Amino acid sequence: MSTSSPEAVKKLLENMQTDLRSLSMECKKKFPPVKEAAESGIVKIKTIAARSTDILAALKENSSEVVQPFLMGCGTKEPKITQLCLAAIQRLMSHEVVSEAAAGNIINMLWQLMENGLEELKLLQTVLVLLTTNTVVHDEVLSKAIVLCFRLHFTKDNITNNTAAATVRQVVTVVFERMVAEDERFKGMAEEPPPVQGNSNRRTVSTLRPSAKDAYMLFQDLCQLVNADAPYWLVGMTEMTRTFGLELLESVLNDFPGVFLQHQEFSFLLKERVCPLVIKLFSPNIKFRQGSTSSASPAPMEKPYFPICMRLLRVVSVLIKHFYSLLVTECEIFLSLLVKFLDGEKPQWLRAVAVESVHRLCVQPHLLRSFCQSYDMKQHSTKVFRDIVNALGSFIQSLFIVPNAGSQASTGTPAGGSGSGPQAAMQAGQGAVGVSGGLTGQAAFEYRNISIPLMTVSVQGSAKATYLEMLDKVEPPSIPEGYAMSVAFSALLDMVRGITSMIERELTREEEEAWCGWECLSFSQSVQIVCLFFFFNNMLNGFAVAHQVWEEMVSACWCGLLAALSLLLDASMDETATENILKAELTMASLCGRLGLVTPRDAFITAICKASLPPHYALTVLSSNASNLSNKTYSIQGQTVQIISPSSESHQQVVAVGQPLTVQPQGTVVLTAKNIQCMRTLLNLAHCHGAVLGTSWQLVLATLQHLVWILGLKPGIGGVLKPGRAVEGPSTVSLYGYLDDVSLHHLINALCSLSMEAMDMVCGNNKEPSLFAVAKLLETGLVNMDRIEILWRPLTAHLLEVCQHPNARMREWGAEAVTALIKAGLAYKHDPPLSQNQRLHLLLLNPLRELSNVLHADIRQKQLECVLQILQSQGDSLGPGWPLVLGVIGAIRNDQGESLIRTAFQCLQLVVTDFLPTMPCTCLQIVVGVAGSFGLQNQELNISLTSIGLLWNISDYFFQRAETITVELEKEEAIQQKQAQEKGEPLNRPFHPAPPFDCLWLCLYAKLGELCVDPRPAVRKSSGQTMFSTIAAHGTLLQQPTWHIVVWKVLFHLLDCVRKSSTTADKEKIESGGGNILIHHSRDTAEKQWAETWVLTLAGVARIFNTRRYLLQQLGDFFKAWEVLLDHIQSAALSKNNEVSLAALKSFQEILQIVTPIKDTEKPEALIAMGVPPVIMDPLAPSGPGRPLLRSDSVAEHLAQRYNNGVQAQTPPPTAGEEMDDSGLWWSAWNTWYRTGMECTRPPPTGADKLAFIPSQPFLTALVQIFPALYQHVKSGFSMEDLRKLGVILHGAVSVPISSDASPFILPSFTEAVLTSLQEAVLTALDVLQKAICLGPENLQVMYPAIFEQLLLFVEFSCKPPQYGKVETKHVANAKYNQIQLFAPAEWVALNYVPFAERSLEVVVDLYHKTACHKAVINEKVLQSIIKTLRMPLGLKYACPAESTWKLAVSSLLKVLSIGLPVARQHASSGKFDTMWPELANAFEDFLFTKSTPPDNLSIQEFQKNEAVDVEVVQLISTEILPFASFIPKDFVGQIMTMLNKGSIHSQSSSFTEAEIDVRMREDFSKVCFETLLQFSFSNKASTPQEGYISRMALSVLLQRAQDVLRRYMEDERLSGRCPLPRQQVTEIIFVLKAVSTLMDSLKKTQPENVDSNTWAQVIALYPTLVECITCSSSEVSLALKEALGPFKDFMQPPVSKVQNGES
Repeated sequence: MSTSSPEAVKKLLENMQTDLRSLSMECKKKFPPVKEAAESGIVKIKTIAARSTDILAALKENSSEVVQPFLMGCGTKEPKITQLCLAAIQRLMSHEVVSEAAAGNIINMLWQLMENGLEELKLLQTVLVLLTTNTVVHDEVLSKAIVLCFRLHFTKDNITNNTAAATVRQVVTVVFERMVAEDERFKGMAEEPPPVQGNSNRRTVSTLRPSAKDAYMLFQDLCQLVNADAPYWLVGMTEMTRTFGLELLESVLNDFPGVFLQHQEFSFLLKERVCPLVIKLFSPNIKFRQGSTSSASPAPMEKPYFPICMRLLRVVSVLIKHFYSLLVTECEIFLSLLVKFLDGEKPQWLRAVAVESVHRLCVQPHLLRSFCQSYDMKQHSTKVFRDIVNALGSFIQSLFIVPNAGSQASTGTPAGGSGSGPQAAMQAGQGAVGVSGGLTGQAAFEYRNISIPLMTVSVQGSAKATYLEMLDKVEPPSIPEGYAMSVAFSALLDMVRGITSMIERELTREEEEAWCGWECLSFSQSVQIVCLFFFFNNMLNGFAVAHQVWEEMVSACWCGLLAALSLLLDASMDETATENILKAELTMASLCGRLGLVTPRDAFITAICKASLPPHYALTVLSSNASNLSNKTYSIQGQTVQIISPSSESHQQVVAVGQPLTVQPQGTVVLTAKNIQCMRTLLNLAHCHGAVLGTSWQLVLATLQHLVWILGLKPGIGGVLKPGRAVEGPSTVSLYGYLDDVSLHHLINALCSLSMEAMDMVCGNNKEPSLFAVAKLLETGLVNMDRIEILWRPLTAHLLEVCQHPNARMREWGAEAVTALIKAGLAYKHDPPLSQNQRLHLLLLNPLRELSNVLHADIRQKQLECVLQILQSQGDSLGPGWPLVLGVIGAIRNDQGESLIRTAFQCLQLVVTDFLPTMPCTCLQIVVGVAGSFGLQNQELNISLTSIGLLWNISDYFFQRAETITVELEKEEAIQQKQAQEKGEPLNRPFHPAPPFDCLWLCLYAKLGELCVDPRPAVRKSSGQTMFSTIAAHGTLLQQPTWHIVVWKVLFHLLDCVRKSSTTADKEKIESGGGNILIHHSRDTAEKQWAETWVLTLAGVARIFNTRRYLLQQLGDFFKAWEVLLDHIQSAALSKNNEVSLAALKSFQEILQIVTPIKDTEKPEALIAMGVPPVIMDPLAPSGPGRPLLRSDSVAEHLAQRYNNGVQAQTPPPTAGEEMDDSGLWWSAWNTWYRTGMECTRPPPTGADKLAFIPSQPFLTALVQIFPALYQHVKSGFSMEDLRKLGVILHGAVSVPISSDASPFILPSFTEAVLTSLQEAVLTALDVLQKAICLGPENLQVMYPAIFEQLLLFVEFSCKPPQYGKVETKHVANAKYNQIQLFAPAEWVALNYVPFAERSLEVVVDLYHKTACHKAVINEKVLQSIIKTLRMPLGLKYACPAESTWKLAVSSLLKVLSIGLPVARQHASSGKFDTMWPELANAFEDFLFTKSTPPDNLSIQEFQKNEAVDVEVVQLISTEILPFASFIPKDFVGQIMTMLNKGSIHSQSSSFTEAEIDVRMREDFSKVCFETLLQFSFSNKASTPQEGYISRMALSVLLQRAQDVLRRYMEDERLSGRCPLPRQQVTEIIFVLKAVSTLMDSLKKTQPENVDSNTWAQVIALYPTLVECITCSSSEVSLALKEALGPFKDFMQPPVSKVQNGES
């Protein structure tokens, strides 16, 4: 409820009336005037209440009268009445109803009471109420009231004293508060204040307003009083203490600084009165020296004594704090004094309060900045700020250097009076410092055997003093040990914290303003530029000034701070203290960094680094940095302070023992808990303040590296360091910070430099390297992925250097880091993503490629494992990185180990199986190249073979995605073409100008071609098969011109290479194929292995020519290509290697199966119709891994394939013109075949080596088997000359012997009459030819004789095997197969030609049967040739190599003659057969009367069969020759008769046994001969003289023969005496006698005119001889003789007709 409310006013009136009534009652008896006054007062109040509307105003107006009764009451000096009156007065005051006059009266009354010593406390209360409730008291009244209070302060009563002191303080405050309120009221009013009324003093400044004047007067008198001078205004003061005065001054200065700063009068007082006073009062303290007893000044207050000194320091603190800007010079003096008080010679209490004062300054960073600006930055001025810092530092040092003897009392107190130890601690605990928490449990600092405890002196950031607050103490207190250190330590920390937080706050604000400035500018462009200019100009000027100040501050303080902090850090034994020191050093280092002050920054960092390492640890980078600071001195007003180098040997807890990181091995070093704590700070510095470290990263990282090494931390995944052994302390060292780009580069440079040192340290030895730098480089890269582009190059460039280091561990981690970074970089979600940032993508992958240049296998292994992981995780999104990745996979060399190649190959397999569709088509060519390079490596055969399989898979992919790939490649080609044109260069790519898709195929073929000539046979085989399979399966995709390249650059090039390698291959035997693998004898030399390759290649090329002929034929130079192919076939066929030569022929055969499309009606079946057998050899095994070649041997298939094929649908079928062209191809083939045949069948020269090459039978067979197919193509122009050539080859081929080791497999057993394949083939060839002639035109038939001639040559082989040059051979016929001795390869075995000759003979007979009447056959005397040829086996008969030969010969002769003789008779007149007859006669003669004897073991049955053959011949003569004697030359007939005659006279062999004689005498033969002879002798059909002639001649021969036999018999009978003649002779004579009887019978039957006279004469002449034989002793002969003589009785008389005619 307010004092002016109606209720309050009513209450006031009631209370006043009550008070007056009470007063009236009290004074009724003793003091009647007072009673009256009280009663009149009641009336007065009632009147006022009744009449006035504003009761309070009326009361105030009449306050003098209203108050009067109460004043009179106080005058009574009665306590009760006085108390009542004072209470009533106070009530009136509280309602502000006291006027100025009344107030004066009240004060006077109070003064009287004071002088009388009455109600002192009530007085003070009344004064206070009067002055605080209103402002009516001014000037002298006010001064009187204040003096009243002062006087009461100095009474004997303590309570009164204290109450008065408090009242004085409050009153002083009220006075100044009134002035502040007055200023507030008149703020902004410019008019002059009204003149001050009342008495004015000579010192009063008339311009001041009333309240201001009061305040001025009061303050001035306070200064007078403190200075022990008389006051001007406070009249009536009797006593005053300097301590109280200083307290009042301090409170005014502290509470109302605005008054002094706003009013010049007050400022004047400060400068002129306060400052000199303070300086004067300080003088005893300045002059005082510890240990001396200076005599005190007469005045007690002038002693250099604690209360004054402490209060002065408080005043100084306030002056500096609030009026520094007014009192610049004075403050300089004060600050210098403060610094001096810290001097070691001053008393301990003085140093303690001084350090507390300094602490108060240290918590005001803005003040410190002002000092710096006002003093340190001015020329010729004391460097106050620097001195304060240095003084603190030297103060702390002095505490360690000078032994602290506890507290030091003021003058007169003996040194060490209070001592130290338990007593001091007790005092500290119980006394003055009790509030501050006392001592810690142990020494916090220990240095050179001096231990100093640490106390909690104040809250961080506030300077709560202990001794500066001891206003009640008169004697200097004892200072506990460690207190001064604790305050100084806090001061240091607070100063660092204040300065750094202030500057950093302003730096941050400055950065924000700069940023806001940017953002606020949004005008038009021109305005924007102008604004921008002004804005930045102003801003930069402001910033520059501010920066200058900040830099000066740091420059001034860092040396002292560092010295003090380093010393404290070294001495610190307390973890918290250490933490605080480290934090201070850390923040200073950070601040220096932000301000760009390199030297101080590095100095602080060096200090932390040194503290992190064991003492005296040799680390070059720190030593060199510290040398700049060592021995650096700085001066503090003449005192020289040295930075003490740490030499602590404190007993810290050891947490780790390890090896130092040095080149030379040294002993172990220990790390203490403090080292670890420092290390944490270092990490914190790196982590939180990395942005400002710049070049000091080198220091930080070098130290951390050594710590990591000592702790034995090893890098783990992602570069994180993990303990290699149990250790207390951080398990990881993490450095990534949120650094800006420049700082990041500093960090990386430092790490690289550190890494270089580590590399140098382990270069050339096997020491364990320090991997710290590498691990941190990795980690830095990993955490800065969002801006990896800016650091990637320096980072990876260095890591790549590490990868080449000779030390394996170092190297391994370099690779680990590079690969981890690459993987992380690719996996990171960049913005924009990698797919849209090709440059970054390639940048990230580039180091991977660079690793390929490193020669160390372990690095390449890491690289390839990385590639594998990249493929598995990011394979789908590699995009432009594919060429690079493929390049890495393909960068394999043969000097690398198997495992490397295997890993690389895994990558390639993954690429081919999973990623071909995702990569750009331009990379497919690279994939082919890489796969090829794996095929060519020679470390791991299986990989080579598998890579060839991959090439096949790649080709399949090309085939399946042909359209897509073509489109993409052509698009790319167009771009490249355009770029090339712009540069004016030709487009440079392999196989240009073929279309890009075709080029892809050509690259594939070229790569497979390279593999086809690999040194390893398995690789050659596999790649060859694959190559030809791909060409066959996918060649249809190629455009026609591309085939030209395929043929010439791929296929023929490959053939050339293979031929060259095969012909130069080594013939030495290879023992094994590596390991325990045995090699088959057919592959045990390089030459044999190359032979297989040659075979495969040639077959493949031939097959392509076969299947793709129509396409190839449209190329301009097909004929040339054909020739080259034939040349290759020829050279292969003539190879000394049987496998190659045979395969060449198979290829030859393959290309001959090409069918030229002629008419639809003509099909290849025509060949079969002509008797051409199908392909005799097995077709080639399908090539490629289980993929048969596409084969089409028929026209229909060919055409279907052509037209169904997308790419080649344009190619029209061959035209007639092309068919004509074909003949050239075939004649070329024929010439090749002929040359091959000639070369291979030519016998070795005479002087040749025994091991001369002789072609094998299969080869020759194949060669001959080619002819039928070839002939079909050339038959239209096949001439006699060609036939002759053919004959030469066939003859040569058949003549070739076989090696003895092959003979068991080729030769039939002797008992089997079987042809060899070669012989079959030869006959087939002739058969084809013969049939072609038969079906062909007339002009072909002139070739018959030549065919006969050839066949007859073969027939001769039955008796006369052919010679093969001078090669010695064994003949099977002689050696008998089972007796052949199989010796060394030098021995050759001739074939058994008998079956072949016999088959040839059969063919001859058959052919002659067909062609006997042909003109050419007649003209060329073929029959004569046949007979002539057969004469040899016929003549040899039993001497023939094979018995079957002569039998076949004779049966053939019979057949031929049965056909040929009629033809011969028919053409007898032409004379074409004249020469045949003698030949025939000789043939009969040789056969029927052979010179060879039958073999001994010939059975009777066989002999009889043979005789039957002879009989058959004679029967032929009797049926086919003799009946036509008239057409036959006489000589021939004579020869025949002679022969029959010879045969009819029985001749026998002496070798017959008696039992066989009857059979062996050829009686049947003789009989037939004789009968034939007789038949033609007496033939009455002799229609021509010639026939008669034959008859006569035959008879004459017979009779002559009988005469001879009989005579010889007689002679032999006579000579033998009683001995019987040989059986055969007896048989012969019996035969002759029988013949004679037969003749006699014939003569009896014959017409007499048919028998000429000579015959009769001979018959009659025979008679006497017969008669002579009568004497023979043989009964058989006698019986035959009897039969022979019997018929003579019919001719005993001469015939009648002849007698009558008289003829004799």
